[in-house]
Amino acid sequence: MGRTTAKRNSTRVNQTLTSKNRASPFWCKISVPSRLGGELLVDENSKIQKVKMMNLLPLRFIFTSLAVLVSLLSVSTSDVVAQEKNVDRVAGTRQSTVVLFDGKSLDQFRGYQKEEIGAGWKVEDGMLHFDGTKGSGDIVTKQEFENFVLKFEWKISEGGNSGVMYRVSLGDKRSYLSGPEYQVLDDAKHRDGKNPSTSAGALYALYVPQNKTLNPVGQWNKSKIVLNGNKVEHWLNGTKVVDAEIGSADWKEKVEASKFKTWEKFGKNSKGHLCFQDHGDKVWYRSITVDVLND
Repeated sequence: MGRTTAKRNSTRVNQTLTSKNRASPFWCKISVPSRLGGELLVDENSKIQKVKMMNLLPLRFIFTSLAVLVSLLSVSTSDVVAQEKNVDRVAGTRQSTVVLFDGKSLDQFRGYQKEEIGAGWKVEDGMLHFDGTKGSGDIVTKQEFENFVLKFEWKISEGGNSGVMYRVSLGDKRSYLSGPEYQVLDDAKHRDGKNPSTSAGALYALYVPQNKTLNPVGQWNKSKIVLNGNKVEHWLNGTKVVDAEIGSADWKEKVEASKFKTWEKFGKNSKGHLCFQDHGDKVWYRSITVDVLND
């Protein structure tokens, strides 16, 4: 077949995607020139819903069209599923989601030393705010968690320090005697910001955050703690900044060289409470949720 003849017999594929929203099924309409006379309507499962053919299409056209369709659907549908579900890719299955703070109440929390929540912890304009009132103490979740994805947003006062601890035991003199800490800090003005292992996003005094982007005082930061078995991850503004394994040789070596060396319960609990720290400085939290993971 000559080039001119081949060009005249070439087909055009017009693809139209329609959906009421991202979760709606995709449809693909493949039409051919009027000389060949026909159209093919295919759904997301590659089932032909409508065929209108006046002439027999060349097999090359059919195979080419279906290849384009499969490629298009595989990209589009996978993107939609990922965006809609937004599932964390961890070695566990999301079992349920617990809203720890809905912007209205502190019903999911209690004080660490006593059930009553200290005066400095308040709900203001949809935020969990600690105003610096002395003697308020830490607050912890009423519920204990084992494997989970904790998501929260925070902003700190100038020169401020706070933290979020996990797998915390009740009954100790201080919450940090058992619970490892996600550091919340103003790196620019607080002295702990000068040491990478105690800077914002660090697994406090043990693991240095890598490749982090920290928003300045007055702006919100998005954080995530992923804990599954002994594997722990700290995330900051969309980037994984810490990846560690509790009880590993590396973990033990770091603990042995730290102030935690003599703390018998530190990092030993298989489950425990989540703790938001009163470090004496003003801090704000919002959008606090926990995805409970099943092994």
